[in-house]
Amino acid sequence: MQFDFTGKRVLVTGGTRGIGKAVVNAFHKAGACVAINGRTVESVASAIDRIADTSRLVSAPGDIGSVSGCETVVKAAIEGLGGLDVLVNCAGVGISVAIEASDESLWDKTLSVNLKGTFFCIQAALEALRLSKGCIINIASDAGLMGNHNSSIYCASKGGVVNMTRALALELSPQLRINCVCPGYVDTDMVRRDWIDQHHDPERLEKIVCNYAPLKRMATPAEIANSILYLATPEAGFITGSALQIDGGSTAGH
Repeated sequence: MQFDFTGKRVLVTGGTRGIGKAVVNAFHKAGACVAINGRTVESVASAIDRIADTSRLVSAPGDIGSVSGCETVVKAAIEGLGGLDVLVNCAGVGISVAIEASDESLWDKTLSVNLKGTFFCIQAALEALRLSKGCIINIASDAGLMGNHNSSIYCASKGGVVNMTRALALELSPQLRINCVCPGYVDTDMVRRDWIDQHHDPERLEKIVCNYAPLKRMATPAEIANSILYLATPEAGFITGSALQIDGGSTAGH
């Protein structure tokens, strides 16, 4: 599918790695001006350097785990872009930990980034998005629609994103649309380097991950990004409050 976002202004949080990186590339390829968020100035600069045409890119570093961080990121994006048409909340953390091994710091970190950070980035961007009659896309997870083993904190955070999206769709309509996408396993560097490659039997874990969904593979980051772009198009103008499952059938049942 061909998308045209020429002249549109987009902020992607968590845009230096994984799904966020794919979303940045997809919007940029479609002609948008894109503000890239990452936790550090260096990570954002590195992400910008990887893209050939940097004239339509803006740096918006900052940690969205705090309200002040969210406000700093959104302010930098709006000032650099001259406004805002699309906010994509991609930044997130996820660690699989049994309840016995969980602690307050893990709970606070996960909820602060995945749920609180998403909320306060939206709050900070509201005025600019209302002026442009823009839209918001949040990244949730199939874990926000069902339970996963040893992932109670992560599931709670992503379930919160799903229902927060629905609540805000009611509150912000008809001026703004807001939706979320719920990916299953996605073949990113984070999944491979930070999880599969660290396992005592990487080949076995990769087989388990690929067999998890009925389609028997992981999604590509581009597949998630293209779905996000669709939700930002006028063709999706009657879609708000939705949780789009991009999970290879994992939430269909077992």
